[in-house]
Amino acid sequence: MGQIGGSLDAFIGAVHRRAATFDNEIELVCGVFSQSPEKSKATGKALYLPDNRVYESFEEMILREKELPEGERMDFVSIVTPNHMHFPPAKMALENGFHVICDKPMTLNLEEAKELVGIVEKSGLVFGLTHNYTGYPMIKEARDIVRNGKLGKIRKVVVEYPQGWLSKYEEGNNYKQAIWRTDPTKSGAAGCMGDIGTHAENLAEYVTGLKIEELCADLSTFVPGRLLDDDGNVLLRFEGGAKGVLHASQISNGEENALKIYVYGELGGLEWHQMEPNTLHYKSQEGHRLLRPAVGDLSAAAKAHGRMPSGHPEGFFEAFANIYRNFAFAVKAHMNGQQPDPLYDFPSVYDGVRGLAFIDTVLASNSSNEKWTKFKE
Repeated sequence: MGQIGGSLDAFIGAVHRRAATFDNEIELVCGVFSQSPEKSKATGKALYLPDNRVYESFEEMILREKELPEGERMDFVSIVTPNHMHFPPAKMALENGFHVICDKPMTLNLEEAKELVGIVEKSGLVFGLTHNYTGYPMIKEARDIVRNGKLGKIRKVVVEYPQGWLSKYEEGNNYKQAIWRTDPTKSGAAGCMGDIGTHAENLAEYVTGLKIEELCADLSTFVPGRLLDDDGNVLLRFEGGAKGVLHASQISNGEENALKIYVYGELGGLEWHQMEPNTLHYKSQEGHRLLRPAVGDLSAAAKAHGRMPSGHPEGFFEAFANIYRNFAFAVKAHMNGQQPDPLYDFPSVYDGVRGLAFIDTVLASNSSNEKWTKFKE
C-alpha cells in the first residue's frame, strides 16, 4: 500500500493504516502524507519507511513507484485526504495501473464521481470506498436477515447520525478537522450531509438493499459564521414503497458518534447502534431477541466478518479492518485472474456515486419549494 494523506496529526490517516495492517494482508511501503514535504518526511520516518519511499507529491509517488519492479512497488493507493483531493490522485493512480481505496465521500462533486466510474470501468482495476460501518458483523447479519425475507416486505427505515463536536464555531479555533470540513472548496457543497449524512444513506441502502427514489430535505446552519450545513432532516421514499427518515447533525450537543439504524417490515424489525456494535436487536410483536457475534447460528457473512470468540468485544478498528481485508482479497483475486468472493464485499465506486448523488439531491430539495425531489444519479 502507498498512502496519500494521513500525516501524524491526522486522525483518519492513522485509522486507515491500522485497519490496513490489521490482518497482515497489507504492508505500507510508501507514501506522501502531507502537502508539506517536512511533515511528510517526519511521518514517513515515524512509520519506519525508507527515505526514498517518502515522496513530496502524489504525482511523484505514482510515477516513481511505477518504475519499480512489480514485486517491489506498491500494488494500490490509499487516499485519505480532504475531499477535494480524492479525485486527482485516484484518476492518476488508476490510469497508471494501480488499484485504489478511497475515503468517503468519493469525490468533491457528482461530476467527478461519474467520471471516476468511467475510469474504473476502463481500467478494470479494483476500487474500494471506506464506508467502514458496513464492515461490522452485525450489519452483515442485519443485511442477511432482510435479504432472506425474514422481516417480510420493508415498510419503514429510520437512520440517524447525530454528533455534537461542531456545536461551536470550532473552525475559528484553529481546529484542523473543523476547518476543512466546513470549507466548501475542500469539503464540497455540503457540510454535515456530505461528511456523515452519506454514511447514513449508504448504511440504509446497504442493509435494506433498497435504493432511495425520492426525498424531501430540510438543512440548517445553526452556528453563526459557518459556511455549510451542520444539521439536516430528510424524508425518504425507497423503491418498493418503503418510507424512511434520515437525520444527520453535528450540532447535537452532547452526542458522540451515535449512528443508528432501524428497519421495520411486515414480519419484524431490526435495530442497531454503532456505539454498541456487537448487539443487533431482532424484534416482532411475538418477542425480542438480541443477536451477538459468534453466538448461535448466524449468517455466513456475519461469521466471515467476526474475529473473536463470543463475549470479546469487537469495534471500530475491526470493522474498518474488514473493509481493507476484503479489498486486499479482491486485489489478490485480480492479480490471479480470478473473480473475488462475494462473501467478502466492500463499498465500490458505484456506492460513491450514490453518495454524491444523495448530496446533490438533498441540496436541490432543500432549495426547492417542491415537497419531493427525485433522486438524481
